[in-house]
Amino acid sequence: MTGLQLNLGPLKEPLGFIKVLEWIFSIFAFATCGGYSGHTSIKVSCSDTKNETLEAAFGYPFRLNTVMFKDLESKKCNGTWTPTHLMGDFSSSAQFFVTFAVFVFLYCMAALVLYVGYLHLYRGTGKLPMIDFVITMVVTLLWLISTSAWAKALTDIKIVTGPGIISEIQFCLTQKNSCQFGAVSSVGSLNVSVVIGFLNLILWAGNAWFVYKETHLHSPPDAPAPGGAPAPAGM
Repeated sequence: MTGLQLNLGPLKEPLGFIKVLEWIFSIFAFATCGGYSGHTSIKVSCSDTKNETLEAAFGYPFRLNTVMFKDLESKKCNGTWTPTHLMGDFSSSAQFFVTFAVFVFLYCMAALVLYVGYLHLYRGTGKLPMIDFVITMVVTLLWLISTSAWAKALTDIKIVTGPGIISEIQFCLTQKNSCQFGAVSSVGSLNVSVVIGFLNLILWAGNAWFVYKETHLHSPPDAPAPGGAPAPAGM
């Protein structure tokens, strides 16, 4: 039979249980990164203004070079304030991480449907477990690459939105003006996304063994019984 045969048994086995964890952790990965928004601020002072707070709001996908600080009123500081952007474009690393996590989420759903509803087909042929194993190895590698790239980008985001930003603003380098760093939003959820990325790496690397056990590489086809009749020789 090739139709649907619902069986929740695989969810109690490592093969299915770990897949459920991978599905859940993939949600956390793209939600903690893709749902972030925050701001950074500075306080500027000059001859006619003191501690004026200017903010810049930023968030996913972290194209910070398109984010501007709020403009200072033109009458203040003799018009020396000019439109000022944050620095850096970290969208490639952030979008790679989030997009990959979404694809993993979808793949886990498909795999769980296969395990729960079509396990007889999965274990009845050598192709599906082998495909599953290859995909598992590729996903493991991509978790390593995407999370490492995102962790590096997050480190740079913390730098360019932190106190060091003062040295990059031309207005603050003028002798008559002074600037102080105000505050920056917590990036706790982004730190969590990196941790979850590496947890996903560990989960997928560990699950590779259980998927491998389903393939013919671990359990080769049974050999012919001893004493069987030899195959007839060709004419």
